[in-house]
Amino acid sequence: MKYNMVQPGFEPVLSGAVNGKTAFAAMVRAIDHEPPKPTALYLDFGDVAVATASYLRESVFALKAYLRNVGSSYYPVAANANDSVYDELLTIASARNDAIISCSLSSQGTVSDISLIGHLDPKQQLTLELVNQLKDADAVSLMEKYGEEEQLTSTTAWNNRLAGLAARGLIREFKRGRAKYYRPVLEVTE
Repeated sequence: MKYNMVQPGFEPVLSGAVNGKTAFAAMVRAIDHEPPKPTALYLDFGDVAVATASYLRESVFALKAYLRNVGSSYYPVAANANDSVYDELLTIASARNDAIISCSLSSQGTVSDISLIGHLDPKQQLTLELVNQLKDADAVSLMEKYGEEEQLTSTTAWNNRLAGLAARGLIREFKRGRAKYYRPVLEVTE
């Protein structure tokens, strides 16, 4: 699903906490159904000239937290953010010790230039990189492949890392029976 951050008839300047809260409510209303499986929700900044940190905090990061709290299958992604918007997203991510996936999204829906806006602790960063590399991972497979290298003796640490990344909306969580497995939010096919 794609959501245009500049609604028809509005200016390409997104500013202010109050306007951000209004945008948050509009975004929640626009999500009128849940997808059948975990899916990226592209917040398209392509038409945005400027967005302030207060606006982004009350809209984008509030939406991200809300969707994770309600157990939604949508995972917000900041798409087509210009340098100014990227900097403001980074400011909020850093202040909140949070992160969000970003990318370029063509009009045909082709994804490129995937990156992380924000910072993770080294263990979470490694786990995110492994999930992105493997395309499909669970705690058992990570333990088998990387447990010795990470000096881990059980799957608990991997479970905690994966669950933490999923709770932050940085990897998608799936279920196979009672077991959970994880995939990148965005997957680029070569």
